[in-house]
Amino acid sequence: MKRSSMNTARRMMLFALLTLSLHAQQIAGTWQGTLDLGQQKLRIVLQIDKAADSTLKGTVYSIDQGPDPAAVTTLSFANPTLKFVVDSLHASYEGTMSADGKTITGTVTQGAPKPLVFERATQETAWKIDPSPHTVQMISVDKDVKLEVLDWGGTGRPLVLLTGLGNNAHVFDKFAPKLAATYHVYGITRRGFGVSSKPEAITANYTATRLGDDVLAVIEALHINKPIVAGHSIAGEELSYIGSQHPDKVAGLIYLDAGYPYAMYDQVNGDFLIDAIDLRRQLNQILDMNPDADRKKALDGVIADLKFVEKGAIVQRQRMEDLPPPQWSRQPPPPVGTAIMLGQQRFTTINAPALAIFATPKDLGQLLKDNPKARAALQAANNHDTEQQATAFERQVPAAHVVRIPNASHYVFVSNEADVLREMNAFIAMLPAAN
Repeated sequence: MKRSSMNTARRMMLFALLTLSLHAQQIAGTWQGTLDLGQQKLRIVLQIDKAADSTLKGTVYSIDQGPDPAAVTTLSFANPTLKFVVDSLHASYEGTMSADGKTITGTVTQGAPKPLVFERATQETAWKIDPSPHTVQMISVDKDVKLEVLDWGGTGRPLVLLTGLGNNAHVFDKFAPKLAATYHVYGITRRGFGVSSKPEAITANYTATRLGDDVLAVIEALHINKPIVAGHSIAGEELSYIGSQHPDKVAGLIYLDAGYPYAMYDQVNGDFLIDAIDLRRQLNQILDMNPDADRKKALDGVIADLKFVEKGAIVQRQRMEDLPPPQWSRQPPPPVGTAIMLGQQRFTTINAPALAIFATPKDLGQLLKDNPKARAALQAANNHDTEQQATAFERQVPAAHVVRIPNASHYVFVSNEADVLREMNAFIAMLPAAN
């Protein structure tokens, strides 16, 4: 009886190990799917490997944002359910594998949950992780800080591309080769992202001045003579820092849906976040009881900031009636993103030739499709804010060429590539040759 029980236990153990190994073999391999974020669609590649002890390990690539891998923190597969977490991306996934083992249907959670269906990749269907023709080098810009710099080649005027928040220079892998036919094209991955160095996520390490100086350090290190610098989204603050403080270093600046308050502070209407940041700074000077502080100047600053902060707070509160809470209210944003947002500065004009492209009215893609009222409110708010910023740019930088592209996404160089190329080429053609 005892021997029979022991044999049964051994058989059960062997069966469990065999089942675990079989499950691992079923799920191991390369999976790929497209994540629809509304304004942007990202191709995601998931590679699952089986270790010698039959445990599973995973790696995730967002190949439209770059070839850099993100390690899966935890991964489990209990047929047919796959679960994994990627701590570095603040993301998790849960899905169900089909009976034929060819698809996994599930949901990725990174803020708001989004559907994501993976298909098993074959040698013929597998997406290339990094198909773009470029070289890569690491450039030192500060003590213990190196930035990834891509070079797509080309023999024309130098053109440097800067990314939006959360992206690395590989976001231009499809766009840059189109430019390299006419210009010598470079791309910079901002500190804190991709394979670039990641200093501590405090505001002092990520102010607009610090990030702008990083760009200038790359330009100097590569001996680039007066390039055109084009930036997407938050890169507008780096453009405006250079254009206001070091206009002699560049031939021109191109804002790719990047002319928002972090790049051009609206002196007529103000900006809630920038004014609130400055109000806190002024209040801290008063509350610190620093005898060296100019209290009169600080109080004047508080009075000036309060006017715009109150106005902005009223607008924000009114919009909350029709709009759902922002994603960060459900899940805190990455610390580096917070440091960059809190490091914004007031730029009220620029002193270099500039092209500012605005996507307006903006294509919201799939955002809030299931909530027509909220979607309409978001569209109206977007249209109002973008037009207000475009008008501020025209008013405060009268020499700038401001272009509005209707029904484009925030990733305007993706959604409206031909329009953006046309406007960039026309602008650059008018710039005087570098000395």
